[in-house]
Amino acid sequence: MIAALFGLIGFGLLYWLAIRRWIRSWGATSEEIVRTMPGDSDVPDAVYRTTLAITIDGPPSAIWPWLVQMGYRRGGLYSYDWLDRVCGFLDAPSAECILPECQGLQVGDVIPMGRGQGFPVRMLDPLRTLVLGGESDGARWVWQLALYPIDAGHTRLVSRNRGDLPRTIGSMLFMGVLELAAFVMTRRMLLGLKRRAEAIVSEGERVATNAV
Repeated sequence: MIAALFGLIGFGLLYWLAIRRWIRSWGATSEEIVRTMPGDSDVPDAVYRTTLAITIDGPPSAIWPWLVQMGYRRGGLYSYDWLDRVCGFLDAPSAECILPECQGLQVGDVIPMGRGQGFPVRMLDPLRTLVLGGESDGARWVWQLALYPIDAGHTRLVSRNRGDLPRTIGSMLFMGVLELAAFVMTRRMLLGLKRRAEAIVSEGERVATNAV
C-alpha cells in the first residue's frame, strides 16, 4: 500500500514537472512560447496555456486553405478521425483535398463541431492568423492557429490555446484530463496538416517538372 502510494506520488511529480511541460510546448521553440499572439489579450489571465508548433515544407498558401475549411461536414479536424467520429465531432473522414465551397470563412462565423460546441471565429488574417474563441459557464477560451514563414519554402504552424475557468477543484481536475486529450488530438492535427500541405506542394512541383 505504501509502495503504491509513493509510486503514485512519484508519477504525479514526473507528470507535473516534466511530462506536463512537454505536452504544453511540443515542437515549439522558446521564442515561440513567449511570443505574443493576436488573441492572447482575449484571455489575459489564462490558467491553461499551450503552444505547440511544427515546421511544414511549404509556403502559407499551401496551409491556409486547410485551416479555413475545418469543421463538421466541412474539412474535418485532420486528427484521429475515428475518435472524432465516436465523440460526435465529425461524421466522415477529414478531407484530403481543398474544398472550394468551404473557403469563404469570415469573422463572426461559427465553425461547426457536430454534437460539440462550435468554434466562433474571432479574428482572421488570411495566410497569417486564425483566432477562434468563446465563453460559456464562466469559462473563456481562445485557440489560435498562426503561420510564420521561415523562407520561401518552409513555414512554422503554431497552435496556441489559452483558457480561464472557475478556480474550483472540479474545474482543475477536468482541465487536467482535458489537457492530455487536447494534446493528443492537437499534435495529430498538426501532423495531419503537415502531410496534406506537403502533398499539395509535392504535386505542384511534379506538375511543374512534367510541364518543362
